[in-house]
Amino acid sequence: MPTSFSRRTFVLTALALPLSTALPAYALSENEARKLVDEVVQDIQKVISSGKSDAAVLKDFEQLFVRYADVNIMAQYALGSDGRSASNAQKRAFADAFKGYIARKYGKRFRDFVGGRVEVQSTRAIKAGYEVKTKAYLQGQSPFDVSFHVSDRSGSDKFFNIYIEGVNLLLTERTEIGAMLDKRGGDINAVVSDLKKSG
Repeated sequence: MPTSFSRRTFVLTALALPLSTALPAYALSENEARKLVDEVVQDIQKVISSGKSDAAVLKDFEQLFVRYADVNIMAQYALGSDGRSASNAQKRAFADAFKGYIARKYGKRFRDFVGGRVEVQSTRAIKAGYEVKTKAYLQGQSPFDVSFHVSDRSGSDKFFNIYIEGVNLLLTERTEIGAMLDKRGGDINAVVSDLKKSG
């Protein structure tokens, strides 16, 4: 298992489960799932080699996350059972705040890719769609496995979770959001405010 934070979170850091058993597969094909991950990897490499300032690179990485990740599904899962009692307005506000929070948080980790690379290894069908396995090579670290779970549930091909050597990143976020909700006594509006300042 990875020992550094950058290895645990490096994508949503190739910028989030039981969720993977709950999503229908729809019409997504194996080739389409692999193509999506190929595009994610290629775009990350372009940003890394762009020579832009840190602030500009971070903004580009945030945009990549929003483009390729199924943020609404991820937000729904991260909110967990608290979402059942939330109003539609609260759910929308949470999804918007979660999008910014998660993009900022993991966008910062993309800097770890400088001088590194990610290679797509294989693709297989799962209940939720497809799992695309990759191998990440970062400077000063042993290669490690990264799996993207891809679905078209939102109407377009998106990844909805990433596993780093078996570590479920979306489940990790659900745990952290749950702790924030506990701290705020289940007040979703307060957590939305916290998320806007976090990441």
